[in-house]
Amino acid sequence: MLSFQVYGACFRLLTVLSLFSVLALAGNSAPPKISKQTREEVIHVFNEQLVYIRASFPMGKTGLRLRNGTVTPSGPELQRLMALWGPAAKPGDRARISDVTIKDDHIRFEINGGPVKKQKWYQRIEIAGAGGGGPIVPSDASANARGSFVDLYFDKYVPELTGPELKELLRPVFDFDAKSPLEAYLETVPPQVKEAIKNHHVLVGMNREMVIYAKGRPPKKVRETANEVEYEEWIYGTPPQDVDFVRFVGDEVMRVETMKVDGQKIVRVDKEVDLGAPTVAKKQEDRPANAPTLRRPGEEMPESNPANPSSAPPMDRPQPPPSNDPNPNWSSSTAPAME
Repeated sequence: MLSFQVYGACFRLLTVLSLFSVLALAGNSAPPKISKQTREEVIHVFNEQLVYIRASFPMGKTGLRLRNGTVTPSGPELQRLMALWGPAAKPGDRARISDVTIKDDHIRFEINGGPVKKQKWYQRIEIAGAGGGGPIVPSDASANARGSFVDLYFDKYVPELTGPELKELLRPVFDFDAKSPLEAYLETVPPQVKEAIKNHHVLVGMNREMVIYAKGRPPKKVRETANEVEYEEWIYGTPPQDVDFVRFVGDEVMRVETMKVDGQKIVRVDKEVDLGAPTVAKKQEDRPANAPTLRRPGEEMPESNPANPSSAPPMDRPQPPPSNDPNPNWSSSTAPAME
């Protein structure tokens, strides 16, 4: 009798362990690959959809790469591409998804026509006649593409997913829910900057785009130079109202001066927000070793030897050509003109 109970307990234990094993395997099973129907729905729903941009897109064939919520390139590399090729879209801009392509392990979303200029279907139609042929609508070969793209990568393959899930994965670069450019832009800046923009307040350390969202485009700009540093000052307001002078060096606000109606002057120069990337170009002090020069080999310029400022040989003054003219004061300035 005892052995029967033992066998029964062991059988129940094995059954429970088998059930847990089946559930564990089911929970760890990889999601299925995207189906043909889902592919068609994704392309149909997302193609030509308007979105607000949440990341900077450079023009050119180097777009963005999005994987596990991380966007690359970023930081100095992204700034270099933006300076080299120009921006295709910046945070807060409204853009159109112009093409969706599903590959093995990623989905490419092109914006504003993509990085390569494409012909419309009707631009490929030609009419031939006795005098030759040509397209119905000629294309502009000199027109450059001004769009970009982002590649959304997955592990091994593109899985089956829903529209809301795909929108959430694209949230680092696209905002599908914003109602205005300002709402979309405010989601991309630090909380301190967000609060300042809402209050139309300028912080030292902001860039030009942040100031425009906070105060609008300046009615007046002034360019000056102080201590060999060029700066640009944006002026907001006119007396008898408060007047703000926002000074930029490069793309960064370095000084904010406010003249109050009562004559009080408030000046702020300490950095109030740090964007994490230098926006002011540093002055190059070192002369390159292979810089072009007019010196002869082995010749020193006066400034290269302060102890002997006259060490450089003076340039020879051009001498007048030999002449048999008896007038010793002949010169080219007094020579008679040839007829």
